[in-house]
Formats: sequence, structure tokens, C-alpha cells
Amino acid sequence: MSDVLCARIAVLADTSLQRHVLQQALTGSGYQVVLNNDPARLEPADLDSTEADLWLVDLAQTEDSPLVDALLERDTTRVLFGEGRAPERHSEFYPRWERSLFSKLKRLVGDPSRAVGPRLDVLQGEGQRPERLTLPPLLADTALLAGEPAGQVWLLAASLGGPEAVKAFLDALPGGLPVGFIYAQHIEASFESALSQAVGRHSQWQVRQVSAGEPVRCGEVVIAPIAEELGFHSDGTTRLNGRCWPEPYSPSIDQMMLNLAQQFGERCGVIAFSGMGSDGSAAAAYVLRQGGRVWTQRADSCACSSMPDNLREGGYSSYSGDPRELAQALVNHLVNQVGTPTTSFNRDNS
Repeated sequence: MSDVLCARIAVLADTSLQRHVLQQALTGSGYQVVLNNDPARLEPADLDSTEADLWLVDLAQTEDSPLVDALLERDTTRVLFGEGRAPERHSEFYPRWERSLFSKLKRLVGDPSRAVGPRLDVLQGEGQRPERLTLPPLLADTALLAGEPAGQVWLLAASLGGPEAVKAFLDALPGGLPVGFIYAQHIEASFESALSQAVGRHSQWQVRQVSAGEPVRCGEVVIAPIAEELGFHSDGTTRLNGRCWPEPYSPSIDQMMLNLAQQFGERCGVIAFSGMGSDGSAAAAYVLRQGGRVWTQRADSCACSSMPDNLREGGYSSYSGDPRELAQALVNHLVNQVGTPTTSFNRDNS
């Protein structure tokens, strides 16, 4: 991520556990932690030597802290008091705690996903056409009308590093598959229109903006809008819900997963690609209960592995691979759905 866009956060917390949790949460969501210490171990002079865009203060002790008092006396210093003791990382309460914290950080120092949009120029300048996987005969022989409503709808979810990963996935994926996609990408709204061209330029898939009232069709990738929540009518056609996505993410991958699984149940799946934070972790259990699947991009192939890592650590992901391996796994899965199994893939043991 560009240093210009990466907000610098200084953390003052008086318990080692809280400092550890804040360090993981902040760096995993794209912020740069320039200091992380107990205020009792610092002197006022340390404030002068620390270049931070914001000081995050999270104290368990109720006694006054001279260092924090000195910090608050500075007119030019942004100070945010934290959300209190963090819940267990994989508890049901952690995502709510994290969302509340990052909603405040986003308003005060900006959204780290601002780094995603400028990188689209690199994708649009690529001239290489990667080798595409072969469409298996069983699927090639299946009558499939181009543009018919997709029997299965999968969500492609991503943040930092997402466009590169999703493009590699779509480049590898052959056309003619009985599936359509929703693509939820954390990105600034000003880059939304450029996203479809950047990720779809070499693939056999039509990447387009959403058209309310239309279904997700076979061979299509529909981009979840930034400004308005995307849902579905009872017949499976798309619906703009007339409200913003729940904070702090736009689009909210958690909310998109809930809406998708509620409508499509076992006919849906989620692939979480490279990204920051833990968006998607709160809704993953619901997707599985509805009969859907959750897959993740393997960490060593991610620009930022925090989002897929959180799903793996929570026990939600049943398969991990690089973008091309994920494309092959989806082809195998769709062949199995038709009836004749192909080479199986290993379940996630990462």
C-alpha cells in the first residue's frame, strides 16, 4: 500500500493483550502502527518524536495518566478513545467491536481501501493473456443458453489486492459454465466504473454494473454497487435496497453474503480473495447454515491476506488456493453438480 495513503496510528494501551489485539486489527486493515506502548512506560518527550496521524488511547485502568493528559493538551493532535476491551478474536462479538472502531477511524483518518483504485491502471495496461482452463466435455455438452439466469450464484469478495486476484481468477475460468457472480470490491466510488474493464478485459466473462430487476445470468459478473445495498427479489432478480451499506465498508461483504445466502441457499458460494480486515467473517456461519460454501485465496498468493485469513482461522473455509487453483476447483465443483466427478481437490488444512 502507498505510504501516502496509509494512515499512521499510535496506540497507547495499558494491557499487553489489548496492545496485541489492536496491533493485529490495525495492520490487518491497512493502517500503519507507528507506536504501540503502555503510557506508563513513555515520557512526554516521546510524543514529540512520534509522527502519527491519530493517537488511539485504550486504557483499562481508571487512574489519570500524565502522558494522556499531555497528549490531550495538544491542539493539533487527533485522539480517539478506543472501544474498550476487545472480545475474543473469533467470538461473535468481535466483528461488531472491530466495525465500530473502524467506522470511527475511517471518518477521522480515511479509508485504507483508497489504495485500491489507483492500482487499476496497472491492470488496464497489462497485455498478457493468461492461459485459460479447458471447459470439461460434460459441461461443454450441457445445453446452456447464453444469458439465462444462473442456477448458482457465487460472491467474489475482495479488498486490497482484490482486482489483481479476481482478474487472474476470471482469466483462468472458461466460459460456458452454469454460474454467475456478484463481485463485491472495497474501492472508492470514483473507480467503480473502471473496475469492470480492468478485471474483465482478458476473460470470457461479461463484467458489468448492476441493473436492478434483472437476474444474475450465466457468464456474467455483476459488480455490487458502492453507494447502495444490493439485494434480491423473491424470484432471484437483483434489487437496490434504497439504503447505504452498513458501516464501515462499502460494499459490506458481510451484508452481501447474508443477502445472497438468504436468497440462493445451497446454490450459492463465496470466494474471499486478497483483502484487509475481517469483513465477511460475521456472515460466514450463516452462509454455511444455508448450505453455501466459503472458499479463500491462499495467503502466500495475496497482496493482503487478512480477510481470507480471518475466514480460515474461524473454521469457515473449506478450500484455499491461488486464483487459478480456485478457478479449477470451481470447474470441478460444477462438473460434480452435473453428475460425473472429476479430480477432487483437497479440503482446506491451512
